[in-house]
Amino acid sequence: MAYEPKIGDHINSLDTPSMIVDLDLMESNIQKLMSQLLPTGINIRPHLKTTKSAILARKLNAAGAKGGCVAKLSEAEVISSLGFTDLLITCEIIGEAKVRRLVELFRKNRSIRIVVDSEVGASAIDEALGKSGIDEPILTLIDLDVGLHRTGVQAGEPALKLARHVAGLKHLKLIGVQGYEGHLQHVLDQEERKSSCLECMATLTQTADAFRKDGYNIEVVTTGGTGTAEFCVTVPGVTEVQPGSFLFMDTDYRNAVGTFYSNSLTILSTVLSKQGPKRVTIDSGLKCLTTDSGLAECKTLGYVYSVLGDEHGSLSWKDGPDLNVSDRVEMVPSHIDPTINLHDFYYAHRKGVIEEIWPVDARGKVQ
Repeated sequence: MAYEPKIGDHINSLDTPSMIVDLDLMESNIQKLMSQLLPTGINIRPHLKTTKSAILARKLNAAGAKGGCVAKLSEAEVISSLGFTDLLITCEIIGEAKVRRLVELFRKNRSIRIVVDSEVGASAIDEALGKSGIDEPILTLIDLDVGLHRTGVQAGEPALKLARHVAGLKHLKLIGVQGYEGHLQHVLDQEERKSSCLECMATLTQTADAFRKDGYNIEVVTTGGTGTAEFCVTVPGVTEVQPGSFLFMDTDYRNAVGTFYSNSLTILSTVLSKQGPKRVTIDSGLKCLTTDSGLAECKTLGYVYSVLGDEHGSLSWKDGPDLNVSDRVEMVPSHIDPTINLHDFYYAHRKGVIEEIWPVDARGKVQ
């Protein structure tokens, strides 16, 4: 008989490793974010690079969000093909192959929004759209470097020069500016995170104002993540924020922003082998749990995780109940986005009973 977990099954019946979501905790996270941010009047455009899921995009919009963000063009292709079309692609689209794919995506979905940070990139898209026979221009934002130094044009004259260039292109319609303070998301000191964020927001909103003074209709000023959205929404001129990780959380964000949001996603794992009186091997290694933000943690306190390779990890402890072969444990990821990208399905449960099964639609879509 084929292995086919079903709605109504208990999570104890799942093979492991499996990615499970506590619906009560996830729904609480959504309610907390919406209650905190929606009253400000700022739009919430969740970043779907975390979930990579059209179903979860719809759930977030049903709760009050407007549209969604994706990091990559291939994510946009998949999510859009599943009927969720209001998407901002937050990474630059560079290279002949990717530009060609953008044109075909835009042919099917005129709601797509893009960002640019160079005249070269903007002109290539304009030229490709010009050859496509599509008359409608694509909605475009200037990507501004507000301190992360990853992408984005510099504020001041370089940004104005790029805005003028984009505004002069027939097939791009300049509607806004994006600035992402990603370097601040995990700053541990809240006051430092807040003050640095507000400095970034000043750069962003002042640039938007400069564009307007230059004659451009800047409708969208988009920014923010899970660690900074609460500060971004207090800044006049910001129109939308892009939190994503709040839905599930991870140990890295928990360490930075505290326990306002809960760790609602865990990796269900099985003890495979006993390797001493206080040490066991589990079936979750590097192919299940990423380590770029440190090691995952066991949901049950007192057990310390270490990596034993691609397929294996270890748990050790000093006090507390012993773990034995075939016992189950839940592991809390240290970095949620790349961890989700390692799995095919979410098994969403309430008090242990599976209520929904969601595919990770855009798993592996990194182009």
